Amino acid sequence: MTHARLVFALLVACAAAAANAQQLYRWTDAQGRVNITDTPPPPGAKEVQKLSASGGQASAGEQNASTPYAVQLARQNHPVTLYTGPNCDACDAARKLLNARGVPFTEVSVNDYKSLEALKQAGGSDAVPVMVVGTSVAKGFEPSAYHRTLDIAGYPAEGAAPARNQTEPKVGETAKPTAAEGDTPRGPYAPGAPRQPRMQRK
Repeated sequence: MTHARLVFALLVACAAAAANAQQLYRWTDAQGRVNITDTPPPPGAKEVQKLSASGGQASAGEQNASTPYAVQLARQNHPVTLYTGPNCDACDAARKLLNARGVPFTEVSVNDYKSLEALKQAGGSDAVPVMVVGTSVAKGFEPSAYHRTLDIAGYPAEGAAPARNQTEPKVGETAKPTAAEGDTPRGPYAPGAPRQPRMQRK
């Protein structure tokens, strides 16, 4: 009886440890870098989100239960962010590659001044698509370059993880020009207006 109780206590302890290990935090630091940690973010962190170690937010409908551990670990150490623009064939191809490979990713639709600045900070230009994997950056869309970057980060090869079906995010409101409302000229190319993202040619 004593031995059975000991085994039961060990099982309960292991289950509790596993439950605690599943809590991850996604946050942005002062430099605009996205971090995913298993400890609470420091004071001053922005855009704090609670994730599960299985690779996603339950509210986002991600496939937590079927996410392999290798994907979970790669995502924790090298989170993927894809910068895209509307009506961009190369962006659609990049999203399709990530989904086919089963890679969880955050997609930023560049449609306002804030997202455009984030794109330029990440990729050094205003061209989309740009894939950021941890600290590595892949500009444009070249399948071999994308796969190589994901390989180095430790993401399983295509077919080793369940495919995903993440869709293009909805386009939000674009940022208004910084010029006063009565100033001229107006439009996307007027002085002070945020630049529109360029589509990277294949």
